[in-house]
Amino acid sequence: MRIRKPTRQFGAAAFALPLLLAAQGAAFAQTADPLSAAARDAESELRQTFVNLQFEDFGPAPVKGPIYQATAGGRIIYYAPDSEHLLFAEIYDRNGQNLTALAQNAAATRKLAGIDTGMALAIGPAGAPTVVEFTDPDCPYCRALDRFWAAKAAEGKPVRRLIFFVSGIHAEAAAKAEHVLCSPDKEAAFKAIYGGTAPTPLRTCAEGKARVEAHAGIVGKTGITGTPTLIADGQMISGFRQAEIEAFLDGKKALANAGR
Repeated sequence: MRIRKPTRQFGAAAFALPLLLAAQGAAFAQTADPLSAAARDAESELRQTFVNLQFEDFGPAPVKGPIYQATAGGRIIYYAPDSEHLLFAEIYDRNGQNLTALAQNAAATRKLAGIDTGMALAIGPAGAPTVVEFTDPDCPYCRALDRFWAAKAAEGKPVRRLIFFVSGIHAEAAAKAEHVLCSPDKEAAFKAIYGGTAPTPLRTCAEGKARVEAHAGIVGKTGITGTPTLIADGQMISGFRQAEIEAFLDGKKALANAGR
């Protein structure tokens, strides 16, 4: 008599068990790694909030903990004490508003209110758009900015520059500033100094020295430490940032044309 062995039946439950175990394992892994889950949520939120930007990758940043805002040298900076990071960055909200620029412009407006512009050296036509300019005779970017202003004036976009000398960075800056302020033709002397043709000896006078010292006091009061620094229409521009300066000039030109 032949004994037949029972055949093994493979039903749906036999296949469901491994799938269930795999799903449970994935859920456990996700629960066990909350940082990965948080990163996925953050990336999803980023892509949903800023839909007009194309993000190529996403990952953790070295910055940790709360971030604080400060001002240094006319610029808004951010500090993360937990990871000891200093951030030179710009912060935007979901509507594309540059919050850093707003804070910087508010600071510029406060500083401008405390500046006695009557102490400045005025260069440029009286009816032109006005900028407050903190400058150093030996700063190469300040000299480049002076050439830029000359080029813009030749294009029909002159400005009225209210100059304050920053004399605490380079050794000869104060003496050159005093020379300019003591000269009969101050604008010509300014152009010569910034063109690299400082005469020997430099002019000195009590009035010029007093104005240099007054400028130093104003610079200290406003906290300006970098040159060039501009205040144009309540906007602070730290450094020779040509695109921002061009935008200011183009805006003024458009307003002038609209008023004709």
